[in-house]
Amino acid sequence: MYFIEDLLEECNKALSEYNPGSQGIQRRQLFDDIRFMESEQGWSVPLGRFRFGRKTYYRYKDLNFSINNQPLNDSEAEQIRSALQIISRFTGTPQFEWVHEMIPMLESKFDLIEQRSNVISFESNIDLKGVHFLTPLFNAIINQRVLLVKYKDFKSTEPYEIAFHPYYLKQYNNRWFVFGLNAHNQVPNWNLALDRIESLSETSIDYQPTDIDWDEYFYDLVGVTRPTGVDLQEIVLQFSPNIAPYVMTKPIHPSQKQKKHDSGLEVKIKVIPNYELENLLLSFGEHVEVISPKDFRERINQRINEASHLYLS
Repeated sequence: MYFIEDLLEECNKALSEYNPGSQGIQRRQLFDDIRFMESEQGWSVPLGRFRFGRKTYYRYKDLNFSINNQPLNDSEAEQIRSALQIISRFTGTPQFEWVHEMIPMLESKFDLIEQRSNVISFESNIDLKGVHFLTPLFNAIINQRVLLVKYKDFKSTEPYEIAFHPYYLKQYNNRWFVFGLNAHNQVPNWNLALDRIESLSETSIDYQPTDIDWDEYFYDLVGVTRPTGVDLQEIVLQFSPNIAPYVMTKPIHPSQKQKKHDSGLEVKIKVIPNYELENLLLSFGEHVEVISPKDFRERINQRINEASHLYLS
């Protein structure tokens, strides 16, 4: 049991240990804190006040009570359920194997067994070939292991093997890619699609680290392909009024600058043009026109003409 002076002394002692520069609290603050602890917004503490002569001392009415043993309220339980739904989406992702054990434990601990329908969905392709290589690739990057990769790209009739120093994993358009050093040709940003990998195994080759800043590497790109010999360019685009709100709320690149006018939306981006950017712009169909640069405009025009020939009778 504690008199108010004892409580004040203990509180200030704890504050001083936590923060030596703390000036402590006064009696009024302590009384305010006690009232909050007793409220439903606090912990609904069953606090008893007992007279001892002219003084009053405080203690829990239930001596076994502890705020650490308090059940969750409905709002807290609902927030945890929602969080578990999100966390469960990571099952099968590298280094998230612990999710399988953690979710049942939390559901049991917090009495969250009640089945609820999903209220959130993430874009994913559970049937994508090669996803099972994510974990060994992730571990090889973390542990700096060189891999022998058996690979078959779209242009090769037969698979081939390369010694590969993996550096970075990236997902784009529901496909996973790994970037690293191709030891055969010493290209440090070699790109392998996981769905084209046939097998991989660790080797005893010494791992060569990279100094590539991958966030910076991808900043000038849409997608994952960085063409050799192509410089950063300003791409000027004209979007129709119908699609303008979509492009304004979902920029096609972080460098996007835009100007709205009666005929639609003018957009400028600074990127390295690549195949993924071409595909993205073509997906807008008749709602976008490439204004400049001239060579990129001609490239888009060429692909549109080639596509239109497929529909000529």
